[in-house]
Amino acid sequence: MNCDQFRQSRKLSRFQTVVLFCLVLSFHSSLRAEQQPRITFDFAFPGSEPDHYAISIFADGHATYDSHVNTSQGSEEDNFHFDFTISPSDRTRIFDLARRAHYFEGEVDSKKRGMASTGVKTLKYTDTEKNTQATYNYSRIPAVQELTDFLQRLSTTLEFGRRLEYDHHYQKLALDEELKRMEEMSKQNGLEGLSAVSPILEKIAGDASVVNPGRVRAQRLLAAGRKESP
Repeated sequence: MNCDQFRQSRKLSRFQTVVLFCLVLSFHSSLRAEQQPRITFDFAFPGSEPDHYAISIFADGHATYDSHVNTSQGSEEDNFHFDFTISPSDRTRIFDLARRAHYFEGEVDSKKRGMASTGVKTLKYTDTEKNTQATYNYSRIPAVQELTDFLQRLSTTLEFGRRLEYDHHYQKLALDEELKRMEEMSKQNGLEGLSAVSPILEKIAGDASVVNPGRVRAQRLLAAGRKESP
């Protein structure tokens, strides 16, 4: 083997080592994610927007959000995936409500006749020992009601974040109206987890090309998020 071949083999070896390290790291991350407690909320309601979404929240604060909007145009914006970190106070609240709801074991749906459909909801809890879930339209259990309301308001917040990202990239003139709606809903306690969308709010607040009223609204929402999640 000549010197060039030797150097090339060493480069390849280093590359293979890096790839192997990344694969091992990814495997251990996946394993940790599977082992730690997780709460998942799945919501399906054809005709609503979004018509389906799922939120997964892990005990370490990592969370994911996936939603789908069924449009006739088949737009690329139909599917949305978002990774975020939920605030410690919200995480504590969510897992405490799951505990109070006995981790969704037993009958959760009220089974009340004549109850209008408000969407098919599924709450699921998993850890190394438990794997429980319940599907319902409406529940009389206070902890389930509170958790459902919280997660639905969180979805509303994340959908605002989705639209703000789109508007900031493609139609900045629409930002002020969207932020106005968001601010009004925040004042009416219609949103949860504002800190999850702070990255896009910070981008808007610091963008000189956005009209000033929109930047001011973004700053106020950022401040509200900081108060909401100490």
